[in-house]
Amino acid sequence: MSIQIAGQHILHQFDDDLESTRNKVLNMGGLVEKQVENSLIALVNSDSNLAEQVATNDYQVNAMEVAIDEECNHIIALRQPAASDLRLVVAIIKTITDLERIGDEAEKIGRYAVDLASEERNELYFAELKSLGDQVKKILRDSLDAFARMDVANAFETAARDKQINKEYDVITRKLIKSMTEDRESVERGLKVMWCARALERIGDHAKNICEYVIFTVEGKDVRHTSFRQALEEFEGKA
Repeated sequence: MSIQIAGQHILHQFDDDLESTRNKVLNMGGLVEKQVENSLIALVNSDSNLAEQVATNDYQVNAMEVAIDEECNHIIALRQPAASDLRLVVAIIKTITDLERIGDEAEKIGRYAVDLASEERNELYFAELKSLGDQVKKILRDSLDAFARMDVANAFETAARDKQINKEYDVITRKLIKSMTEDRESVERGLKVMWCARALERIGDHAKNICEYVIFTVEGKDVRHTSFRQALEEFEGKA
């Protein structure tokens, strides 16, 4: 009887450890969301002070990634998780990597925003960057929500929206190239705007990755290198 109680205690502690680590991922996600939001505010409003703050605060995100990664390594070494528990730990490790990279992209936007704040603005491009940024903020928020609830249906729906982000990025890029071709003096400024748009597009990619880790954790299926539509149809067929 004492062995059974001890075993239940160990399992309960393991569940607590996993839940604690998962909550820390969500806290890291919240910090990254704030970094992305502030970088966009700084960019659109030409707020050089806020841009500088974003550019220098990335160390917080990096520190959280290191701490959570160490916890995951500890869980693997001590608990030796199997099946869905192991998939969750793997998903956490991959998710914090993507969150750290999102933080890096927000830092890039912050640094470009510092430079662009002192240059002549093209309001059309900044309006388009804001539109792209709004979509990126939503896909990031929804991907973290899918991770928090391990909601596969939401993960599929959210990941699918990355295509629209890619399309908007392509439109902005083509317009910028055309503008820079016609006005050589705008090339340096245009490239900075393009790099901001590229950073936003990359954030969308990382958010999509988080959705794929949710699907992997719950379904045990790696959809990264398969037809996303086929994976979705298989999931809907099981529902």
